[in-house]
Amino acid sequence: MLGVFKNGVVNPPKELHSPASEQASMSPKSPEETLKDFLSSNPTNGFSLGFADKGFLAYAPPQRSLASPQRLFCSVNDVYCIFLGSLNNLFTLNKQYGLSKGSNEAMFVIEAYRTLRDRSPVPAHRLLKDLDGSFGFVIYDHKTGAVFAAIGADKAVNLFWGIAADGSVMISDNVDLIKASCRKSFAPFPAGCMYHSEGGLMSFEHPKNKMKAMPRVDSEGAMCGASFAVDAYSKVNSSMPRVGSAANWATWG
Repeated sequence: MLGVFKNGVVNPPKELHSPASEQASMSPKSPEETLKDFLSSNPTNGFSLGFADKGFLAYAPPQRSLASPQRLFCSVNDVYCIFLGSLNNLFTLNKQYGLSKGSNEAMFVIEAYRTLRDRSPVPAHRLLKDLDGSFGFVIYDHKTGAVFAAIGADKAVNLFWGIAADGSVMISDNVDLIKASCRKSFAPFPAGCMYHSEGGLMSFEHPKNKMKAMPRVDSEGAMCGASFAVDAYSKVNSSMPRVGSAANWATWG
């Protein structure tokens, strides 16, 4: 899977950008070049959806392998979700949200997101902690222009994010695609964390703690985009600002 979002839709931590990308022998690729690479590697079953000047999502079902996590794509009322992994308590969650027994993980995540956005007082971090399983997902809300991404704490599913040549932010489960496109300006998306366009990056496992950036050095000794982890000693008031059409989005803390 691949998500590319223009700067302003996603504003990543500044530490994700590495000056070494500008000095690399090969320049970072544009989003259009990266999308072409993704589709050419999935010629029979890959597709993409563009969202005007906001960005795009690209998806291909996983190869048939026991080692590959489940990968799902779903859209409901202009909310789009790519989901990786599986939830052990999906049946219970579907029942709780009034969804049909046949609803998959991507459908549930969209419904949970819409509930948080529109009417629920439940903080986002509390909902994510209720998910039992191995998961990672990226949501794009075309109504509000917001991105919501998260990954489970068990590290069984991996996501990576980086900064392309034009400043766009890329998110993918394919580390080779990210490295080829973002060069040194990439890092693993931190486990047990979530990102929202309005609230930024935070841990849903430890929502009252700030995130800290840890410098990364690659095999060539060059500084790469920083990894991110919970700062055990620093607290933060983690309420998410509410503006415009996102005014009813649930608080984070």
